[in-house]
Amino acid sequence: MIIDFKKTQKALYHSPKHSVVDVPKMTFAVANGAGDPKSADFQTAVETLYALSYSIKMSSKAVMEYVVPPLEGLWWAGCGSADKSKYLWSIMLRQPDFVTDEVFERAKAAVAKKKPHLDLSLAALKQYEEGLCAQVMHIGPYDDEPSTIAGLEQFAKSQGYEFDVENKAHAMSRCHHEIYLNEPRKVAADKLKTIIRYPIRNAGEA
Repeated sequence: MIIDFKKTQKALYHSPKHSVVDVPKMTFAVANGAGDPKSADFQTAVETLYALSYSIKMSSKAVMEYVVPPLEGLWWAGCGSADKSKYLWSIMLRQPDFVTDEVFERAKAAVAKKKPHLDLSLAALKQYEEGLCAQVMHIGPYDDEPSTIAGLEQFAKSQGYEFDVENKAHAMSRCHHEIYLNEPRKVAADKLKTIIRYPIRNAGEA
């Protein structure tokens, strides 16, 4: 049986309506960076994470057969700004629980032989526990997200919560989180599906 986290943990990856979710600790391959998501640095970070993730997947069939989860991004600065050069981000690909530092380093060694142009020092294996969050699916261009975020914040307030954003640069902190359910190079902008997730806390809680 091939495991697909989008199906086994559907609440985390499918939110056509506003919802509150408790996101458990998960393991990710992560690359930090700054600047426009259309930049070469961003694209290289994405290529690096996919190369490592597929190397792990193909070498681990005896342990577990699974679908590589969708790309995710944490954004600390610049969200909604027209100046995308000021963005700070971590791009992430979830890894199954069996992926340890040793497994990850073996994947780095394998990818280094096949794709020597990639700077594998950009990637690290990290655990991230997000906790209580509000989320919703945004359909359409990424530049149209502000109205979706405003609606999500209004929903959180209606449920007795408020956004709980830490804004710590490159620290895997609780911040603006996106999960990209389809590929922007293959799908028209108006059909892009993105889970928008924000950490929340009880309103008025310090």
